[in-house]
Amino acid sequence: MEHELIIIPYEEKYADQAVKMWRDSKYQAIRQEEIHSFESHVYFLNHILPKDYQVELALWGEEVVGIIAYNESEINQLYIHNDHQGKGIGKSLLQKAKDQSSGRLTLYTFERNKKAQRFYEKNGFKIIGRGHENEENLPDILYEWVATS
Repeated sequence: MEHELIIIPYEEKYADQAVKMWRDSKYQAIRQEEIHSFESHVYFLNHILPKDYQVELALWGEEVVGIIAYNESEINQLYIHNDHQGKGIGKSLLQKAKDQSSGRLTLYTFERNKKAQRFYEKNGFKIIGRGHENEENLPDILYEWVATS
């Protein structure tokens, strides 16, 4: 059966799958073990993140292949399943955030995550700062996208 990619508002029934994908993708990107337990990561996704951000999932059939958390001015999280990168999923999720934005978005990405940097730069983001306190204690880069009229 042929699946197509759909983007839906986050639903808690996908929590475990979403968190596993997120953690695997993040590990692949920065090669650092997650400092939070799986359970606290699920709690964060279900109860903390949705307070300030719109959280959406990319599904391929019933499989979670991407997650984004954004509001009108920033992207807080964007992770794509390791086996599904390079298929336009990140671009689709990013477009949702751009469409809902105030015309300007900022985000941080880890300096060691070269793949993410190439992705954001290809999608119109420019570096506007470096260095930020993060719990991983890794150097990062602040990017900004501004809509062109």
